[in-house]
Amino acid sequence: MIAAENLTKSYGGQVLFDAISFKINARERVGLVARNGHGKTTLFRILVGEEEFDSGALAIPKGYRLGHVRQQISFSKETVLEEGMLGLPPTKADHHWEVEKILAGLGFNPTDLQRHPKEFSGGFQVRLNLAKVLVSEPDLLLLDEPTNYLDITSIRWIERFLVAWPRELMLITHDRGFMDRVVTHTLGIHRKKTRKIAGDTGKYYTQIAQDEEIFEKTRLNDERRTKEIEQFITRFRAKARLAGLVQSRVKALAKLEKKQKLEQLRDLDFSFRDQPFRGKQTVAVRDLAFAYPNRRPLFKNLDFVLHAGERMCVVGPNGKGKTTLLQLLAGKLSPASGDIVFHPGVVSGFYEQTNIQVLNDRYTVEEEILHSHPDLDRQRARNICGAMMFDGDNALKKIEVLSGGEKARVMLGKLLATPLNLLLLDEPSNHLDMESCDALLAAIDAFDGAVIMVTHNEMFLHALAQRLVVFQQDRVELFDGTYQEFLDKGGWGDEPGLQLSRSISEATVSEENKRNKKELRRLRSAIVGENAKLRKPLETTIAETEAFIESEERRLAVLNEEMVAAAQSKEGGRIPQLSQAINQCQKNIDEKFASLEELYSQKESLDEQLAAKLAELGDA
Repeated sequence: MIAAENLTKSYGGQVLFDAISFKINARERVGLVARNGHGKTTLFRILVGEEEFDSGALAIPKGYRLGHVRQQISFSKETVLEEGMLGLPPTKADHHWEVEKILAGLGFNPTDLQRHPKEFSGGFQVRLNLAKVLVSEPDLLLLDEPTNYLDITSIRWIERFLVAWPRELMLITHDRGFMDRVVTHTLGIHRKKTRKIAGDTGKYYTQIAQDEEIFEKTRLNDERRTKEIEQFITRFRAKARLAGLVQSRVKALAKLEKKQKLEQLRDLDFSFRDQPFRGKQTVAVRDLAFAYPNRRPLFKNLDFVLHAGERMCVVGPNGKGKTTLLQLLAGKLSPASGDIVFHPGVVSGFYEQTNIQVLNDRYTVEEEILHSHPDLDRQRARNICGAMMFDGDNALKKIEVLSGGEKARVMLGKLLATPLNLLLLDEPSNHLDMESCDALLAAIDAFDGAVIMVTHNEMFLHALAQRLVVFQQDRVELFDGTYQEFLDKGGWGDEPGLQLSRSISEATVSEENKRNKKELRRLRSAIVGENAKLRKPLETTIAETEAFIESEERRLAVLNEEMVAAAQSKEGGRIPQLSQAINQCQKNIDEKFASLEELYSQKESLDEQLAAKLAELGDA
């Protein structure tokens, strides 16, 4: 367990957090959330001793080990496996199979394990550093955006790994779905303070919204009461017989704490501009193939038609050709064979991960947006800057001083400069914070045109995908259905990394004390049965509550009609009675809705508990 007490940290004149206190208790998996630039990574650096705090205290038990992925890439061994084994604790220094299992889950194949670490891309080198931390079995595992360098199969693997993590965990990620499936608690940095709750990000943000609503109502009530007291004092100050009452009001006024109005926190708020499109098909891909010079084909025989307004998502492990496919569709590359035929009315925009590097560092944000399209005037460029949260003087910041997340917002802003009817998006949620990801998801959903998107974010896939282009096992196929339908029909079950991970687990059955299949089925049945017993009365109560609300809403509608009729016929005697009945009916509805929200929270909690228990058995 670690405990922070009144920690304060600032840079120059900017306070990141002010006198924050929190604890990480045994076996808690804590998601750390905050807007970009509000101190998440700084807090991690303080915990591991890489950053000093200004004041306060941080208590870490003696011998308590913290594990985090170092950003520096430095390798001392000749093979990936040997390098990975450097992370093993002294008591397991020769347990190579544990390293092999972790590396397999992170996307390394058997032949990769004997290659030199420096032969790999930067993304895979970061994965190797991650593997060294995972096998080191720290008491507190600190992970800052671990999914950024992982493909979808590795993300699904590490999710199961973290759900089964037996010690403490702190996690930063922009992928809300991933975080919600992993954590037991959410710790947020909000308005320079921290708040920790049991539950996922949905419960955290709901609680924050409720707290701020209560604060604002209290502030307004206090202001009204202050005004009333001041008026009383002014009116009766000269009345001798009321001097005692006036003095008590003066004392009451002195005790009233003046609450400042909460600063308005801005969220990314934008929509893509739509270019009208009258055709049925935006693009037809026929027998498409691509290969880099002197290398085997990345893919071949790809056929699909994208219809107007359709959302198609491209999924699969890294290095299989997903980004290449988007570059082909954007005209950045030429196919080895096959055809890409666009409807003449198509106007497309391309967001590419590497495009952040082509921004002009000498330009301001406003200038970069202004140069996106020849017809754009300064006022419209400023409006787009504002939508991307670069309002006022922030629009005059040079590109060279922006963070990765800010540059990603500039790239999105450049897409807004032109009316489009086809969006080509390559990992658009990378480098955005959680609130910005939510805004992006809403903007894509509201876009009238067609979308082809590469993403590893399963929340985006579940929300948007109508069809999939799936890169899997050295082939590419079209899946005509949603992402959930894809998972229901087998999904990623046959991925080589998952197969290798399973085979290593089977080979080390004695070391891991693996249960036999019959025992697993029995335990699974018992867990599901126990969960069903708890769910049944809950679902009955939910159904009864919903039925009551529907009944009361029908009754409310009748009462409102009677009130209108009574008013029109001037039946003054009935109006107070009807008004009282309407108020009581509305109160009943509000109370039941509050009960229903709590019931659904309990049901979601049961679902999460079931998923976690099944994951521990290997059913995830």
